[in-house]
Amino acid sequence: MEVNSTAIPVTESSQAGHARRTASALAARLGFNEEAQGKVALVVSEAAKNLVAHAREGQILLRALDGGSLVGLEMLAVDKGPGMADVDRCMRDGYTTAGTGGVGLGAMRRQSSLFDIHSLPGMGTVVLAQFWPGAPPPPSGLEVGVVCVPKPGEEVCGDSWRVDRKDGRFFVLVADGLGHGPDAARASRAAVVSLVEQGPREVVEMLRGMDPELRSTRGAAVSIALLDGAKVHYSGVGNISGAVVTPGGIQRMVSMNGTLGHQTHRMQQFDYAWSPESTLVMCSDGLSTQWRVDPYPGLLARHPSVVAGVLYRDFARGRDDMTVLVAREVPAGRSPR
Repeated sequence: MEVNSTAIPVTESSQAGHARRTASALAARLGFNEEAQGKVALVVSEAAKNLVAHAREGQILLRALDGGSLVGLEMLAVDKGPGMADVDRCMRDGYTTAGTGGVGLGAMRRQSSLFDIHSLPGMGTVVLAQFWPGAPPPPSGLEVGVVCVPKPGEEVCGDSWRVDRKDGRFFVLVADGLGHGPDAARASRAAVVSLVEQGPREVVEMLRGMDPELRSTRGAAVSIALLDGAKVHYSGVGNISGAVVTPGGIQRMVSMNGTLGHQTHRMQQFDYAWSPESTLVMCSDGLSTQWRVDPYPGLLARHPSVVAGVLYRDFARGRDDMTVLVAREVPAGRSPR
């Protein structure tokens, strides 16, 4: 799966309408029937109205979801507004603070296939809603959340990402093509194609296999993580950062200097501890290296898409292509949220 995000600023009512129309059009293109399109339109419209009424620096992020034989749609509503002191109370039907008479968060949750929220007073809110035209796809064993957006002013994102399952293990890639625009996208997507085409092997060998494939492009920073039982194997070239996050702290992972396809002095694999409590975060340099999760109580318990939304909201540099990918294994016997 590899689908980038559409970011729509929402600070006044006309932008709320634009967000609803964009979401409805995307649902139609993905093959949703009229009833399913209506659910998407209702939830996105309500989320956008809430951004206008309560928030500042609000955005709606939309992306298609690849569920194998199924295609879904994801909405993230992110803001730096006043936040909620009591999320459970705000989820009750009929609750409103602005007299809007909207359908409310509780109804939004019922219209969604998957719904999650994180909010802190004074820091803002991230609302996640996912939609599938029928029953959601069966659990893959990995929950993934991604925000991948182009540099402001660009239509094409020079970053790419991919999660691929080979021999029952998950390989996670983030690539940042040199520069911006279509040529950068061509380079990063060449890394994705190479990952898909290669058989399962050590991640450093995968990078070495990608290097000649990227020589006809402008090159890219690329990192790959392999989730393998009690270890995560990691290898990177360039300024993609990776980290293993647990409730006890953050273990930053090491990438080597260079540009895959052009200048690669050295490639090396590093191994890190991995457990059921671990969360993988990988990001391009459009996200500040100073990102943290400890200021956000309860965040690691939320869906990875919500975690990605919070990091994007608070740590995006705003002057580059930006990707943040968050992944967490789903324990056997538990369905994803």
